[in-house]
Amino acid sequence: MSRRSVLVAAGWVATVAVAILIGLGAIRLVGESLTGTPGGVRSEAEIERALASPEPTGTVDASPGAPSTAAPAPTASVGVRRSFATDGGTAVAECGPDGVRLVSWAPAQGYRVRDVDRGPDDDVEVTFQGAAREYELKVRCIGSEPVAVADD
Repeated sequence: MSRRSVLVAAGWVATVAVAILIGLGAIRLVGESLTGTPGGVRSEAEIERALASPEPTGTVDASPGAPSTAAPAPTASVGVRRSFATDGGTAVAECGPDGVRLVSWAPAQGYRVRDVDRGPDDDVEVTFQGAAREYELKVRCIGSEPVAVADD
C-alpha cells in the first residue's frame, strides 16, 4: 500500500473513533433523562406512604391522556379517600359534598391513560390502555366511602 492510502485509512479510523466517542458521551449525558425514571425508582412502601399523605396544592396537568396525577384545589369538606389498583394502573378517589372525584391516577408499566372522568360527579372513571388489554376503573360513593363498581 502506498503511504497516501495508509494516511487516508488512518485518518478515516481516527474520525470514526472520535465520532463514536462523541456519540457515547452525548448518550451518557442525555440518556438517563430519556430512559430513567424521574425521581428514581420507588419502593412499594414509599408509594403507599405517598398515596396516604395529603394531596399537595399546585397546578393541574390537564393534557389529554396525561399519566400524571391531578391536583385540583382542595375543598372545604374532604371525605374518605381510598386507593384502587388494577393490572392496568392505580387511582385514588374521595367522596365529598359534590360527589366522588379522582384525586390521582397512574398507569402501570406498559399501559397509558386513555380516558379520565375525574369528577366530582355521581361516578368517576379512568381507563388504562395496554397493548393487549384495557382496564376501566369506575368509582362511586356509597355513604361517604368511595367504592369500585362494575361498569353499567
